[in-house]
Amino acid sequence: MTTTTLPGVSRGTRHSRGSRRTVAAWLFLAPFALLFLLFTAIPTVAALGFSLTDLRGADLRHPLAVDFTGLENYLRLFQDDTFVRDILNTSVFVAFGVPLTMGIGFALALALNSGIRRLGGMFRSVFFAPVVTNIVAVALIWQYAFNANGTVNKVLGGVGLAGPNWLDDQHLAMPVVILLGVWRNFGTAMVLFLAGLQAIPQDVYEAAALDGAGRWRQLRHITLPLLTPTTLLVSVLLSVFYLQVFDEPYLLTDGGPLGSTESVALYTYHQFGAGQFGLSSAASFVTLALVMLVSLVQFRLLRPRA
Repeated sequence: MTTTTLPGVSRGTRHSRGSRRTVAAWLFLAPFALLFLLFTAIPTVAALGFSLTDLRGADLRHPLAVDFTGLENYLRLFQDDTFVRDILNTSVFVAFGVPLTMGIGFALALALNSGIRRLGGMFRSVFFAPVVTNIVAVALIWQYAFNANGTVNKVLGGVGLAGPNWLDDQHLAMPVVILLGVWRNFGTAMVLFLAGLQAIPQDVYEAAALDGAGRWRQLRHITLPLLTPTTLLVSVLLSVFYLQVFDEPYLLTDGGPLGSTESVALYTYHQFGAGQFGLSSAASFVTLALVMLVSLVQFRLLRPRA
């Protein structure tokens, strides 16, 4: 077998060009690689090491006093009733937040894709606005709206109903926090579902209509099956968000009342603030394990069938 070379181009010249391209590629990659090492890889490895020790805030001045404890922090977590309660709280966030966010996002995507053409761009911007709105400002507005004399209770009072103090009630604070999470994230689901809907060929719908399939049958037998990859993506992204939910419970209730809205991420934050660095690091890796487990289950259940 013979190899052909371009006239006037030697093998050494080609090798030199390939080397320069490799060096250029590494130079472009270097800033990201450096940032990844400094802010992701090294802190992750350090946190894993901390989770296997009894490191506390007071030990920072005396590093030699830190002892290797193995899996003791992980065992302490699951013997802590507060942590077990926070896992259950986080499960509630996922169980209600993910389907509600996906349902609203999918319904809006269907409406924008089929019925609203002229004003589609404006409505997309309006519905996506919560995603890019400052969460601190939004949380302040929600705190005012849901307090005893807030907007929600004034509306209820207008129809003759006495509203509670939502954020101070153990049974009502969680729905309010979940509602804020849904409001904040349905725009992301909408945009992703809309992209998936617009990728489905219109010829498929036209052929189905000629065969007598109505909109419900088209939705059930065409749209939903062809939208499976997008559904998987949205489900995984939202599950990761709600498993790590922090901003909403922290800003609205700080985990109260009586811990009824405290998530695992908020538990980790509180332990870190109390100087329990080893324990908080272990809690963060439990969160990582939950994210991986839920993601694997979703990939198993929602992956496209051949």
